[in-house]
Amino acid sequence: MSYTTIQLAYDSGVATLTLNRPDKRNAISFELIDDLLRALDDVAKSDAVVLIVTGAGKAFCSGMDLDNLKALIGRSPEQNLKDSETMVRLFRSLYEFPKVTIAAVNGAAIAGGTGLALLCDFTLAVPEAKFGYTEVRIGFVPAIVSTFLLRQVGEKQARDLLLTGRIFDAGEAARLGLVNEVVPADKLMARARALAALLMENSPASLRATKKLLSDQARAELDAQIEAAVRENAGIRTTADFREGISSFLEKRKPVWSRK
Repeated sequence: MSYTTIQLAYDSGVATLTLNRPDKRNAISFELIDDLLRALDDVAKSDAVVLIVTGAGKAFCSGMDLDNLKALIGRSPEQNLKDSETMVRLFRSLYEFPKVTIAAVNGAAIAGGTGLALLCDFTLAVPEAKFGYTEVRIGFVPAIVSTFLLRQVGEKQARDLLLTGRIFDAGEAARLGLVNEVVPADKLMARARALAALLMENSPASLRATKKLLSDQARAELDAQIEAAVRENAGIRTTADFREGISSFLEKRKPVWSRK
């Protein structure tokens, strides 16, 4: 299968998916989302037991592509809803993936990049990695990611991260339980492969069944929460604050909020 924004390789039961837009800090574009969904489907159907997700260059994923971000202004309600549903599909495809997943976070993982990094079963990160649910800083609402974050860290910590939109480092992410291990950059991929090898000592059927069990237990609650999240995610895009947030971010100036 051909991809333009990622690389996908298989080796002895391990699939390695590399976000491959280093010149754009692996930012999320509409094309990248499509490539990721197709690649996840390919790996799910393969003989791979473990999937490793990482980034090319110095960043894991820096959030949404600036050109795509600009294009969000002026989209119709129907387009906004479709965009939200597509992002849900990506995040749930990763969260409910039938194979074991390991994120090898080689650098910044911001906004949607944080979502991709922390939805994997295991998250390894270099000390220099940065995370942040920065949506509120540019007029978005972190509706979709909040449904998953609440399950991972609890309400009090989620309110801190989502309402401040602050950047936090790998050490804090580990203390919060969002990162399993902080690993030196020169050992990151070796550690990811070693973890994959450890996992593959287990029964593949048992791993699949355990992941299905965990997904099934969460599904009813997630279904209800995500239905509301999609509406919130699409609805915020019709507001003046959304337009101002995107414009100010692209123009590299401080936003002037409506305060309503």
